[in-house]
Amino acid sequence: MVNFNLAGRNVAVFLDRDGTINYDPGYLGDPEKVELLPGVGEGIAKLKNETGAKIIVISNQSGITRGLISDSDVNAVNTKINELLANYGTEIDAFYYCPFHPEFDSPEKAKCRKPSPEMILKAAKDFDIDLTGSYMVGDMITDVEAGYRAGTKTVLLTSNKEESENLTLQNKSIMPTFVATNFLDACKFIIDDFLRRNN
Repeated sequence: MVNFNLAGRNVAVFLDRDGTINYDPGYLGDPEKVELLPGVGEGIAKLKNETGAKIIVISNQSGITRGLISDSDVNAVNTKINELLANYGTEIDAFYYCPFHPEFDSPEKAKCRKPSPEMILKAAKDFDIDLTGSYMVGDMITDVEAGYRAGTKTVLLTSNKEESENLTLQNKSIMPTFVATNFLDACKFIIDDFLRRNN
C-alpha cells in the first residue's frame, strides 16, 4: 500500500452518500433498504488499500428537518453501509451530514448544506486533511461545487444523470476534474492521479 500524505497531513476521498454509495429511494431511513451500488464495495476497498486515503461521507439529509426521518435513522443507515462494506474488508472512516434545509431552517443552520464546503472543511480539520491532495465524488452538481469550493479535485458520476448536470456546471464555470460513468471508473481515476502526483 502506498500511504499518501502531504507534509505529514492526511488526504481523503470525500463521497456523497445517496446515489453515490447506495441506491437512493428518497429520504432513506430504513437500514433494511440499504443496497450498495455496483462497484462500491470493491472500489472503496481498492481506494483504501492502494492509497491509504481516508474515506469520508459528506451528505445532505434534509429529511430530518422535514420530519420524514430522524438522526437515529440516518445513523442506522450509515451503520448498515459499513456492515455491508465489511464484506469487502473495508469501511467508511467517518460520516458527516447536514440535517437542515433553507426552506425550513435559518440561513445559519442551513449553511452546512452542500454546495457549501462546510462539512468538508470540518472533516479536514478533524482529520488534519490536505484538501489540495483530496477528492470529492458525487452524482450531483452540489457535490462538485462543494468540493470545488473546499479546494479538492472533483469527480462527477453521470451513470444516471442527464446532460443538464454538466451544462449547469458549465454555466457556473465550475467543471469537475473528471467525469466518471460508474464508481469503479471514479476510483481508477483517483488512484491513477494519486500515483502520478506522488511519483
